Amino acid sequence: MARKIVITSGKGGVGKTTLTANLGTKLAMQGDRVVLVDIDLGLNNLDVVMGLENMVVYDIIDAIEGRCRIKQALIQDIYQKNLFVLASNHSSKDKYISPQSIKLIVDSLSASFDYVLIDCPAGIDTGFHRAVACADEAILVTTPHISSLRDADKVISTLANYRLNNISLVVNRVRGDLIIDGEMLSPEEIAVILKTELIGIVPEEDGILLSGGELMLSGDADKSFKMIAQNIKKNTKKLFDVTEKYSGFFGSIRRNLKKTL
Repeated sequence: MARKIVITSGKGGVGKTTLTANLGTKLAMQGDRVVLVDIDLGLNNLDVVMGLENMVVYDIIDAIEGRCRIKQALIQDIYQKNLFVLASNHSSKDKYISPQSIKLIVDSLSASFDYVLIDCPAGIDTGFHRAVACADEAILVTTPHISSLRDADKVISTLANYRLNNISLVVNRVRGDLIIDGEMLSPEEIAVILKTELIGIVPEEDGILLSGGELMLSGDADKSFKMIAQNIKKNTKKLFDVTEKYSGFFGSIRRNLKKTL
């Protein structure tokens, strides 16, 4: 049976869907069978991030309402043959979908995969509860900004009401130069504030791009996503060091150059 992990956030725009896509890709590259399920029925874009939007024939609502079998709604990734996407609601935006029907879909997929990664709507509204109810584990994504941390704290409190096996934290868009200069909270400090285990640090970079549907990552971002995948798969504790290249004499030069750009 698959590990069913919901990836959630307190507010939109913190990189939740990007993490879902890249984490799924890294796990698939290690040989695991992975399915990404988009349960953000309002702002569904996981298939777009994966570069598969033109391949969507059936979506999750079609599977729920019996217009297709679940396997017919799955889209196989172009580059990783053991990675699949179940697209969100493209057929009728305002249709009510019960949590039970979503859970039935996720549980049915569980038997055929090693991981089911659930892309959850931001916030703690109905869509959040519908997604979390399907999962056994949760990963909360936040950024170091105060507004994001405040919303993340509300999500942590809400997740505590569910019987999840594990709740962990990924801090996205972290700048090592600002941490050294004392202008940004470190991910470790954020983990203490949120009282949640830190399993991933993703640096802020311009190198996370989409090219022809293939996720293209720069060196540091690529390393950070690989570490997160390893931490999830093998329960390791390795975190990407965002401050390393900004430390010492040459690091101070990099920090000063970054301030002038």
